[in-house]
Order: sequence, then structure tokens, then C-alpha cells
Amino acid sequence: MDNSPTTDIPTSAAAGLLAGKVVFVSGAGRGIGAAAARLFAREGAKVLLAARTETQLKTVTEEIRAAGGIAEYVVCDLADPASVRVGVKRALEVYGRLDAAFNNAGAGHQPGPLDQTPEADFDHVYRVNLKGVWLAMAAQVAAIRTTAGTGAIVNTSSVGSLAGNPALPAYGAMKRAVNSLTESAAVTYGPEGIRVNALAPGTTLTEMIQNWEAQTPGVVDQLTAHTPLRRAAEPSEIAEAAAWLLSGRASYVTGVVLSVDGGMQAA
Repeated sequence: MDNSPTTDIPTSAAAGLLAGKVVFVSGAGRGIGAAAARLFAREGAKVLLAARTETQLKTVTEEIRAAGGIAEYVVCDLADPASVRVGVKRALEVYGRLDAAFNNAGAGHQPGPLDQTPEADFDHVYRVNLKGVWLAMAAQVAAIRTTAGTGAIVNTSSVGSLAGNPALPAYGAMKRAVNSLTESAAVTYGPEGIRVNALAPGTTLTEMIQNWEAQTPGVVDQLTAHTPLRRAAEPSEIAEAAAWLLSGRASYVTGVVLSVDGGMQAA
């Protein structure tokens, strides 16, 4: 059986899974974030791309526009609280509202056991992967509440948050904390009609996994050997799950950490 991903957009998507929505996407210059921004735009959303590297943002934004989508970008560093607030505010300045957000930006660190993880790496991963998500969610909830009224937020966690993570202990710890933030926000803001969920991707062909492979040759093969589908995901496959969670098709789904891992957790 061919388990390769399909990239064709079904004709039914002409109606647009995210039609009429304004969506903020962090980490949108590459990998899962860029794939998500392209997909969301194809599904009818007006997207605001946010990341640290302007050249990457500009490239993805121009690709979306060339394909007929609506996109703007803002340079945003999740490790900088002021930058995060400005980034979310930009969506209101450009589009006048915010309906949804995909908090996907993240940082990794040198693989190795806890006692060999430099404190500087731990602090950086904390600022980006946990504090940055917390700051973004706070700003996004306020923006959704005062404009669209109701909406949805999806945070990118990791399958590495669901069990012990000896190779990437700081990364796993911060992503597990993101799961907790997600669940707490879902309970807090559900009565207002704001849904909050998280994705836990498995092995995905991003720059982060490529760097891990370079530092630990063979790790991708080891991970895929423990994945029932016997392959890594394309970033677009993770983006598809995010689009569904942000859409009205998932209207009764909140507080979930959804594994998109090729069956890794079931193995």
C-alpha cells in the first residue's frame, strides 16, 4: 500500500475550509508554518505570517499572493514579549479582526542528556517554546474577544512531549507545558466560544529534524522504524490537521492534544 502523502486539493475545498477568517501564523517563514500559511490561504483565509527572518516571510507571502491568496507579514520574535504583542496587533491593523491563530514557531537545542544541556539552551527554548506561546495566546485571546468575538487557537506541541524525552529533555519539557497551557486555556475560554487545541507532530521533514539528523546520524531512520506508516511526515500534512482544528468542522473540539505522528504513539 502506498502511504505517501497526497498534495492535491479536493474540489470541495473551493468553498474554503477557512473562508472569511483572519489567521495569525507564527514560524511562518519555513517548515510547518510556511506550509500552513499557504494552505490556510488556499482555504480562503486572510493570513498574517510572523517569523524572525524577513527574507523567508517575504518569499512565502509572495508565493501566496501569486497563487491568488491574501497575505501580509510581520517580523516577530517569540522570545521578545513586545515583539509578540506587536505581531498580533498587526493582524488587527491590516485586517481589522482576528479569528484564529496557529502558534507554530519553535526552537530546538543540541541533543543530549539533561545534565549536558547548557543553561543558555534551556533558557532559549523556554523563552520561545513556552513563554512565547503563553504571550501569544494572551494577546490572541484579547484580539479575538474584541473583534471576532469567537475563534480558535492551535499550538504546535510535539510527540516528544507525551513521554520521557532523553535526547531533547528541555524541548520535551517545554512542549509538555504547552499541552498544559492549551488545556487550561480551553477550559478558561470555552465559555466565550474560543476553542484551544494543540498538535503533537511526529517525525516531520523540517529544518529542525534535519539538524537533529546532522548531529545524530541515523536518528530519522530510527524514528521512522518505530512509526507504523514507516515514513516521516511532510510539513503540509501537519498543516492539514491545523486547518481542520481551526475550522468550523472542528466546532466541538477543544482542549485536545492531537497526535499527528503516523501511529508512533500507538506502536
